[in-house]
Amino acid sequence: MSTIWKPVVVGDINLQHRLALAPMTRSRAQFDGTPGTHSAEYYAQRASMGLLISEGAQPSEDGQGYLFSPGIYTEEHIAGWKQVADRVHEAGGHLFIQLMHAGRMSHPDNTPHHRQPVAPSAIAPKTQMYTATGLQDVPVPRELSLEEIQETISDFRRAAAAAIQAGADGVEIHGANGYLVHQFISENANVRTDSYGGSIENRARFALEVATAVAEEIGASRTGIRLSPGVPIGDLIEGTDGPKVYEYLVSKLAELNLAYLHILHGGDEERLKEIRSAWPTVLIVNRPGRPLEELDRDLKDNLADIVSVGTWALANPDLVDRLKSGAPLNAADPTTFYGGDSHGYTDYPTLK
Repeated sequence: MSTIWKPVVVGDINLQHRLALAPMTRSRAQFDGTPGTHSAEYYAQRASMGLLISEGAQPSEDGQGYLFSPGIYTEEHIAGWKQVADRVHEAGGHLFIQLMHAGRMSHPDNTPHHRQPVAPSAIAPKTQMYTATGLQDVPVPRELSLEEIQETISDFRRAAAAAIQAGADGVEIHGANGYLVHQFISENANVRTDSYGGSIENRARFALEVATAVAEEIGASRTGIRLSPGVPIGDLIEGTDGPKVYEYLVSKLAELNLAYLHILHGGDEERLKEIRSAWPTVLIVNRPGRPLEELDRDLKDNLADIVSVGTWALANPDLVDRLKSGAPLNAADPTTFYGGDSHGYTDYPTLK
């Protein structure tokens, strides 16, 4: 895996290798969204991954989807994330906080204000969500007005500034996995007839305006974005025009000269090649379920500059050392992925 150990520059950051910690929801924040007491330790343990992309943090009250997910819009949130950033930096790592607005993938029982979720259109996903009282159907969301769309873009802008105030090295806009930005792209979640729906340009507009606002606020070199072209998460259907939306969106995002584009790869190799040729800066690729021996395949094939790693890094805080030495990896415990205490969070053993 010699290709992995070559240095790379992301924005203004010099990294010693081409691995990154993928964003993973862990649901261990306090109910008000302040990062939990073990979060700083969790991320610091994984600082050798170099670039750490945090779990999704909601940019506003309306952005929350799950119980005990962190936020980045209050002074308490900023103080909590500052502890995380400080510990990561002390351990030699770099932290990008992911800004995740869940949109319709939410439930009133999971949020402090207990309001109806918001979305591009008043269409509920055909799925369920865990709440304090168990699995419940995701309710019909409320359609955002044009004024509220602008307020939501401002929420992303303020959250990005808050992340930098907390000491983060940058932010990643979550435009994937069935959440709000992705909902605007998808034809079955967005049936608007105004400037944010219908045409290819309109369906890409929200993502572009969020990215532009964040880059203006904190600088393009501190801004990344994650997309999941063709991945039907959250009951989303991108439709026959989906590939054209991404072709247009990536070309316009490229003009912003962002630090990186992070792709959750759904298996369409031709689309990945097209994105690779169209993207001018660092491309991060995440391939869920790939065999360990193929971890560096996209680097060797020049389809990625960095590969992001999720479950292996979750279960192996010292994954970099283990890969370099050929040591066996800890097995991940799926029963501790979401919620709980330090068990399955900060107690995975290291080689030392």
